Amino acid sequence: MAERITGHTELIGLMAYPIRHSSSPAMHNEAFATLGLDYAYLAFEVDNDTLEDAIKGLRALKMVGSNVSMPNKTVVGQYLDELSPAAEMAGAVNTIVNDHGKLIGHITDGIGYMQSLKDNDIDVIGKKMTIAGAGGAATAIEIQAALDGVKEMSIFNIKDKFWENAERTVEKIRANTDCIVNLYDLDDKEKLREEIEDSYLFAQATGVGMKPMEGQSVVPDKSFFRPDLIVTDTIYAPRETALLKMAKEAGCKTMNGLGMMLFQGDAAFHLWTGKHMPIDHMKEVLDIKYD
Repeated sequence: MAERITGHTELIGLMAYPIRHSSSPAMHNEAFATLGLDYAYLAFEVDNDTLEDAIKGLRALKMVGSNVSMPNKTVVGQYLDELSPAAEMAGAVNTIVNDHGKLIGHITDGIGYMQSLKDNDIDVIGKKMTIAGAGGAATAIEIQAALDGVKEMSIFNIKDKFWENAERTVEKIRANTDCIVNLYDLDDKEKLREEIEDSYLFAQATGVGMKPMEGQSVVPDKSFFRPDLIVTDTIYAPRETALLKMAKEAGCKTMNGLGMMLFQGDAAFHLWTGKHMPIDHMKEVLDIKYD
């Protein structure tokens, strides 16, 4: 890294809390080095209380941009100058581009998730999926899945601050796609079991399973799963959550969030640099292996 940093090095950030577990800095910096690009990517512990000041700092320091993760995705838009159509529809931002002082918010999570499925030979198009979550990443996945052609989707979330967002997401999907979509209370475990039973894929897109909820699962036990069900988790630290461990015990094909991180990162990388990551090389570096 020391050999790469110069007086011309451009800075890109990652604003989230907690964030020290993230593999994004290693991924982006390796891609910059491999392609010979004079950029550096650093992680900054930023929560909702310090987010506005952090965005002002991004602008003042003339940073190229930043990724944004939990808990900032659904609130950062108010501090930006413009949102992409996808970010506007999702109500969330995970990538900021500084276009000569104009800060533009984008969302690449949904693209990354759907591309990671394709990369793992999983074809959910024309089929039913059940998904847990209504935050920034979950919303992006839900909207992108519907736009891409998922036939039916059952969304589950607890009745927390994201419930209204989930209701709006359902309305947007119904208004803009042909996907059949319904919203249910995640605390209703029998309904969750019922919807998973006839789904091709179950996606876990909440923070349950990572710190400070490591070891917990939105699904009570492996009886909810069957061998021909595909189970994915957006979490990648730990690489195998309690949910994925149960799914494997039930004989399911599983996938953690590393592939999604890679492909959403590639989409952001392209927005910042105009180039794509060396995907095959990055898979080796991140040790991405599919079941």
